[in-house]
Amino acid sequence: MIEQTDNLTNHFLIAMPGMADPFFAKTVTYLCQHNRDGALGIIINRPSELTLGDIMQQMNIEISAEEVGGIPIYFGGPVQPERGFVLHEPCGHWDSTLQVAPTISLTTSRDILEAISVGKGPRKSLVALGYAGWGQGQLEREMVENAWLSSPGDQSILFNVASASRWKAAAELMGINISLLTSQAGHG
Repeated sequence: MIEQTDNLTNHFLIAMPGMADPFFAKTVTYLCQHNRDGALGIIINRPSELTLGDIMQQMNIEISAEEVGGIPIYFGGPVQPERGFVLHEPCGHWDSTLQVAPTISLTTSRDILEAISVGKGPRKSLVALGYAGWGQGQLEREMVENAWLSSPGDQSILFNVASASRWKAAAELMGINISLLTSQAGHG
């Protein structure tokens, strides 16, 4: 039986270089919820070919804030890829919001997209389709198997660092040059 690790809510899961799963190779996943029943996170460094303008059009939400249309939509994970998730700061009051950290929330309701479309949404946000999910004990097993590194979440990496640099930047929070690690780490 794998022991429950510390609660990793508001942490980054950094895929080890040997991660073979194509969904997660070289990803950084921001964990929004982690408890004894499992974990839920959003991959924050995989922009898709969709833009927020595409999503707003599909949802019949009119955009009046010009800069909104070109915002990239991220592949948040393989679970429910048709469902939208907005990581954002500050927290705010939306219909369906999970507060992850004191200044970061995850919102899944339409009202936040309507606010973003007119320039009245949260100051910073990352919009994703789908999420990464782990069942009871699954993430803990993967941690023991050296699939992931974990580090405390960092808002500047979430919202300010270019998506292509987030994997390395998240590892550097721990003082690790991820490109020097091998998939054999910890297997003596």
